[in-house]
Amino acid sequence: MEYKNITEKISLIKEGKISLVQNVKDFLSRIEARKNLNAFNFVFAEEAIAKSEEVENKIKSGKHGKLAGAVIAIKDVLAYKNHPLTCSSKILSDFISIYTATAVKKLIDEDAIIIGKTNCDEFAMGSSNENSAFGAVLNPIDETRVPGGSSGGSAVAVAADLCDVSLGTDTGGSIRQPAAFCGIFGMKPTYGRVSRFGLTAFASSFDTIGPFAKSIEDVALILNVISGKDANDSTSVDSNPIDYPIKEFGNKKIKIGIPKEYFGEGLDNEIKQKIFDVVEILKSNGIEFESVSLPMTEYNIATYYILTTAEASSNLARYDGARYGYRSEKSETLEEMYVNSRSEGFGNEVKRRIMLGTYVLSSGYYDAYYRKAQKVRRLIKEDFDKALAQVDLLITPTTPSVAFKLGEKSSDPLQMYLSDIYTTSANLAGIPGLNIPIGISKERLPIGMQILSRHFDENKIFQIASFTKNLLGR
Repeated sequence: MEYKNITEKISLIKEGKISLVQNVKDFLSRIEARKNLNAFNFVFAEEAIAKSEEVENKIKSGKHGKLAGAVIAIKDVLAYKNHPLTCSSKILSDFISIYTATAVKKLIDEDAIIIGKTNCDEFAMGSSNENSAFGAVLNPIDETRVPGGSSGGSAVAVAADLCDVSLGTDTGGSIRQPAAFCGIFGMKPTYGRVSRFGLTAFASSFDTIGPFAKSIEDVALILNVISGKDANDSTSVDSNPIDYPIKEFGNKKIKIGIPKEYFGEGLDNEIKQKIFDVVEILKSNGIEFESVSLPMTEYNIATYYILTTAEASSNLARYDGARYGYRSEKSETLEEMYVNSRSEGFGNEVKRRIMLGTYVLSSGYYDAYYRKAQKVRRLIKEDFDKALAQVDLLITPTTPSVAFKLGEKSSDPLQMYLSDIYTTSANLAGIPGLNIPIGISKERLPIGMQILSRHFDENKIFQIASFTKNLLGR
């Protein structure tokens, strides 16, 4: 039996119309049937079935959590005690986590069932999920195309009905971009709303954890559960709670900004047209629109890659073969062990970013690149502050194109980096963003639209997303 969201699923289990044990077995069957998609690095079949029996009894007794019966996949950069944590990298191929990430623990505490860990770009570095030691992930809508990255496995797991919802991470668009390519909802929350404890760091001042789902209600529910201050993460904050159920607009006027810099050269005309079709529908239903400017937009990509590679260079220094993870057997000296372990253990994209980050932090280049990029980051944030003082929300494309072919951009890193041209700005500014599916292209591929708001104003994003979804009949 089909259900619209997790809350409806719980009701159907209570009524005896759904067997949670069978529901989990059905997910496991689909995972096996579609294993060619390569969405999962690890599947916890026996554990998930055992947990489903326990949770089903809780639901029937009425003593259950908010997520009882929700079958969830988590990206393989999130710690889950006594389970593998590989970050899709050879350098962590045999590593077993000794603790559980706060976000994952909050899911489990509300009776969610963790069905497995999803494939991703190595250490979350990529835009296509082709940079994985486990191999590329395929887009379930067209298996000749990429699902987006770095959280491609998490997006595919939801889009292909291999779980109810999933967790991904977003450093520069790694939730929103694959959500757009796979035709589902994907949320990057405000930096600090969700604890990063237990998230393997790529770029610590950018990384965020967020949900993928087929319904906006499930995105809001998951974010409601995983949000909050955590003593283990000094960057996490107490903030206004996420409303669940999502509140209606009522009679409140709302004004949405359209940043002119996001609709120029480089954007696929079909995506542009679909977004403006949605704008016209919203206008006819009482939503006001205003053109706004984000003049620092042209510096987003350069600033993002200077700062994130610098942070990656620092964060990944710990993987040296000495304490844990892969150690080369070819080495005779300590220095050779470091060099060989990292050369053999890391993939090409990770090595590229470590070298670039080390370069921009080096003596003589720190002021020219890293310090200057930090100043530009502040200006980018100020752009958003000014724009969002004029309007309640911003609407932009999520991606410049629909999902591209496997291998199409692998030989050109700069072209690959431009896949995130519309998403990196939210991470630079620390603001929340949501991808909402708004239609399909002539090639029958999903098209997404991005909604951005002020810091900690996710509830407003959910309101307009829910309103838009109902108008579009999705």
